[in-house]
Amino acid sequence: MDLLHQAGLYLHIPFCRRKCRYCSFFSFAPQPGQMQALVAALRQQIGQSAELSEVRVLAFATLFIGGGTPSLLHADLLAEVLALCRQSFCWSAEAPEISIEVNPGTIDEQGLRALRRAGCNRLSIGIQSLDDDTLHRLGRLHSREQALVTVKAARRAGFDHLSCDLMYGLPGQTARSWRWTLEEILSHAPQHLSLYELTVEEDTPLWEQVDNGQCVLPPEEEVLAMMAITEELTGKAGYRRYEISNYALPGYQCRHNLNYWHNGFYLGLGPGAVSALAGERRSAVANLQEYCRLVNLKQPVWKEVERLEREAAFRETVVMGLRMVNGVSVNALRSRYSLDPTTYYGPTLAHLIDQEFLVLQHGRLRLSRKGLPLANQVMAQLV
Repeated sequence: MDLLHQAGLYLHIPFCRRKCRYCSFFSFAPQPGQMQALVAALRQQIGQSAELSEVRVLAFATLFIGGGTPSLLHADLLAEVLALCRQSFCWSAEAPEISIEVNPGTIDEQGLRALRRAGCNRLSIGIQSLDDDTLHRLGRLHSREQALVTVKAARRAGFDHLSCDLMYGLPGQTARSWRWTLEEILSHAPQHLSLYELTVEEDTPLWEQVDNGQCVLPPEEEVLAMMAITEELTGKAGYRRYEISNYALPGYQCRHNLNYWHNGFYLGLGPGAVSALAGERRSAVANLQEYCRLVNLKQPVWKEVERLEREAAFRETVVMGLRMVNGVSVNALRSRYSLDPTTYYGPTLAHLIDQEFLVLQHGRLRLSRKGLPLANQVMAQLV
């Protein structure tokens, strides 16, 4: 993979109508004037970033507008920002993958058509559940009906690369209800599915509810049954699991996320966005007012800059690569870092292979079927 010519561009839109109870991302309900302020600052930051020497050497292959809820912005504004990105940066010869996240109930068919005309060719719909009671417990503002309306509207608007996000292991959810939800989504034949097990993050409202007993999560055996149902139904429908939580029909893997998992180069724009450039990890300030102030002053927006040494970058690439079902190439690691995982990790790696959590085969290191459900525990030993 040519990392310099397969770089990713990410724009963070931090606005949500209301923050979900499980969410730990940088997002908030916008106040009057904040949307206009963000778009004005993004325009400036795009121009400033295009002049950076470490950006000028890159050819971008993907653009992902995420959040938050980007679809809270008017579709014409999103289209304008998208067009500016296409004009300002160097792009790879291959047609770029351009994704935008939307939430049901925040955009209509007319808006979706505007995004499609502007060049967006991949839509990611944050559905999470098709059970209205579950959606309410999560703090989601849309209904089952609104989710399905958005899926159908996206098809009519011309999106032939559709991704749907769903979550399992949710409060009140059962294996039976998960089967019903997944079957319903599969009946609409999205090209891509992101199927996440709920992670209860500290300092979120859901964490507090679980901690004080107001909210009860499904027992482990029920979650394992949901995982089995996921493998059964996606397999029958022709989807291939290519990453721990992601499934795609042939040819529809998310190229933008694959670049992350290969630990490639990417430029993040907007408050709270993260970039990986010139051997550095740069995190922008997660404060809209401060972000706008710094951009207006033409000053760097980075709150934190971290330069990973060779061994730390090697370990990170191994761990990120193990998220992919195909794992990571040993030869690619040797070429990039002059390090071999078998030598570097020694007895630790040998033990994980002996326990059949990892497989080293045909020059690739990957999680086994036994290791996939325990991915976090396995990778923690390799960080």
